[in-house]
Amino acid sequence: MKRTMVIKSAAVLGVVSLGLAACGGSSTSTEPSAAPAASEAAAAPEAPAAEPAAEPAATDCKNPTLITATLLPATGSLAFLGPPEFAGVKMAVDEINAAGGVLGAPMVNIDGDSGDTSTDIASQTTDAALSQGAQVIIGAASSGVSLTVIDKITSQGVLMISPANTSPALTTYEDSGLYWRVAPSDVLQGAILASTAIDSGITKAAVIARQDSYGEGLEKAFAKNFTEAGGTVTSELLYDPEAVTFDAEVAEIKAGAPEAVVVIGFEESVKLLQEMIKQGVGPADQQVYLVDGNISTEAYKEFPKNTMKGVIATVPSGEADLTAFNERLLAVDPALTDYTYGSQSYDAAVLVALAANVAGCADGTAIAAALADTAGNGGEACTTYADCLALIQAGTDIDFNGVTGPLDFNQYGDPASATISINQYTSNGAFEEIGKVTAVVPLP
Repeated sequence: MKRTMVIKSAAVLGVVSLGLAACGGSSTSTEPSAAPAASEAAAAPEAPAAEPAAEPAATDCKNPTLITATLLPATGSLAFLGPPEFAGVKMAVDEINAAGGVLGAPMVNIDGDSGDTSTDIASQTTDAALSQGAQVIIGAASSGVSLTVIDKITSQGVLMISPANTSPALTTYEDSGLYWRVAPSDVLQGAILASTAIDSGITKAAVIARQDSYGEGLEKAFAKNFTEAGGTVTSELLYDPEAVTFDAEVAEIKAGAPEAVVVIGFEESVKLLQEMIKQGVGPADQQVYLVDGNISTEAYKEFPKNTMKGVIATVPSGEADLTAFNERLLAVDPALTDYTYGSQSYDAAVLVALAANVAGCADGTAIAAALADTAGNGGEACTTYADCLALIQAGTDIDFNGVTGPLDFNQYGDPASATISINQYTSNGAFEEIGKVTAVVPLP
């Protein structure tokens, strides 16, 4: 059973027609409709124009061993995202080395904590990784954290690839072609979130977001698309994530009498939702929407029973059903309760390993130059590291499709298209996918 989702946002209209599955269940997916006519101006962005680095002779390669380092949240306001991300990278490295490694040698990975923007942990972790010869940094999860270390990393000729950064500010950031990501810009998530609300009959919504590059980018994307689709934003608030209380912000939300509240944040969303419940603007009073930064099976368990039931949350996912992948991830870390961005972390690690093989050298600049061709540009499709490596060794161009789906990039090193999953809480500690949307990622 399906119903048509009408995207009224100018950011998405004309790019692709979208469908939303109306039936619940994590295996539900929706195929995108036919691509727009060639004459449409909003066609998918082309892949990077830069030529890939020429494959160097083995004797000229100064980095025959691929060393990666993770910059992921073991602590801080996004720590709940750390376990699936670390597990995704570990699974990938284990599979890569079981298949023969990279350039005939085992791939080495150094795990590191990113903390959050309230600490200097990311900078310290980055320094340690660079001192140990890492040619690739996998991370950070937080866009704000990435912005604190991106110059330090890329200025050293080291590739930075994030599984979870979504701030639109990173799309055109000056990075010498060395910053890439496998999660889409929030220009897409904001449009899908807005269209989900409009499609549900919401005409007035308040939006409150943490004051950083992630929160501000997603808040602007939602508000723009929601108003262009005919909705009214009753309150558009940014907050200090370190604030002791959110009573003033919530009072302003309540005064606007919204039909829905969009909450864009990290772990502090728990405190914010508690204040919303206290003032009578929580999930029991109107529709509440969450996003990738605060969707969690653990964070709200201590709320009164079924407080979260009916809350909707969007998150970048994948075209394919990830149930089987998540079961494999659970075997890597049996303590996992959330899986958000685990698949993207896995894809990022496999992608850079394959690109090193394509480049013929484990050098950050050479790997970056080979990423676009490794992920697309007309090669033979393959979905596992072993299969892709065999094609590379046979002299065949490849098109690596990850567990999240195709990984084609636009000219900025962002995903050219992506999938957003729409989920609904069934209790305080569980949610199910009720639909997903795959679309071209609009440019900021």
